[in-house]
Amino acid sequence: MKFTKKVLKNGLRVITVPMKDNPTATVLVLVEAGSKYETKKINGLSHFLEHMCFKGTIKRPKAIDISKELDALGSQYNAFTAQEYTGYYAKSDAKHFSKIFDVVSDIYLNSTFPEAEMQKEKGVIIEEINMYEDMPNRHVQDLIMQLLYGNQPAGWNIAGEKKNILNMKRSDFIKYKKVHYLPEATVIVVAGKVTEKEVLKEVKKVFDKIPRGRKAQKLKVKEKQTKPQTLINFKKTDQTHFVLGVRSYDLFNKKNAILSVLGGILGGGMSSRLFQKLREEMGVGYYVRAYNDAYTDHGFLQISAGVDNKRIYEVIEAVLEECRKLKTKNISKDELNKVKECLIGNMKLSLESSDDIANFYGGQELLKKETKNSEEKADEIRKVTANQIKLLANYIFKNNKLNLALIGPFKDKSKFLKILKF
Repeated sequence: MKFTKKVLKNGLRVITVPMKDNPTATVLVLVEAGSKYETKKINGLSHFLEHMCFKGTIKRPKAIDISKELDALGSQYNAFTAQEYTGYYAKSDAKHFSKIFDVVSDIYLNSTFPEAEMQKEKGVIIEEINMYEDMPNRHVQDLIMQLLYGNQPAGWNIAGEKKNILNMKRSDFIKYKKVHYLPEATVIVVAGKVTEKEVLKEVKKVFDKIPRGRKAQKLKVKEKQTKPQTLINFKKTDQTHFVLGVRSYDLFNKKNAILSVLGGILGGGMSSRLFQKLREEMGVGYYVRAYNDAYTDHGFLQISAGVDNKRIYEVIEAVLEECRKLKTKNISKDELNKVKECLIGNMKLSLESSDDIANFYGGQELLKKETKNSEEKADEIRKVTANQIKLLANYIFKNNKLNLALIGPFKDKSKFLKILKF
């Protein structure tokens, strides 16, 4: 799929992905502002600010003015915050492109952060935090980050701590936005039944004269580990949810395609080794996944599952054994080809709609300052060899890279540490 890229004089990047056979259009604005740009005192501010951007603008003073206008267009819209970016988007019938562009750009540029709305939204954020803490399969993802990176931004919860949320002031939002929501740190992606000419017309109308600023940077992640480590969160649950993670590579590393295939061998699809082992052979759990989680300056391969409490030790040993096999035995040609085509097929299936396409191109451009299409990524996957997988497995599956985060009815971590070794 062809796309075009235009950089305005102020540094704003504009990606247009025409999809002439798709009846929709998606407008996505991504900005380099996430929890890794925060200090401990304001941890959670990026996410809170994202919420507040929907609470009113100069042109649309109340939250209902925004939602009512978008609902009247039959639009799907939302926002999201991650460690390294925040995104705002709206998707609609392509004939409404200019209208949804106006709303999304207004939210991004002209939010007023009403004091009364901010105080009410504190309760909403705290309940969101509570909700995720009540979802062990989701909350265990926060724990693995805490275990891997500790007391630095990469190890903090994106939603922040409750005490931080309660202490935040309107001035915090204004100050933070001023140093992060800048054109040189922003990518606008429009995908769907639109032309580059239509997109640039709308972009220049709104963004052309926005001045550059001095973008505040994030701290580089520090990694230090000498032996296996574990974090146990006691909770009376019907099953144990865990993430086993090994330190790997960042987003820019050329071995990421190999990591993708390695993850696919272990936990990509119902025929993957761990799905067959844990679900079909042992009958201990419903889901199991394995994939590389990469960021601009760190990454880790994770294996996650929810399993029978009584068999958790047996399960972890089985998972570790499957990892050991990759260190000593070459994967067969048939299995390797199956995994590659599974990954490629899933990637292409995930790119059927205009919002998925916008995220695909926008995420690459924002974080890597480059974009590859699906065929280029497929070629990288197809070039992976069995020997490369074996070499990589020997590099990452080491005791000094091994971590286990777990939520379940357990308090003593000594038994877990005893079996936690390759």
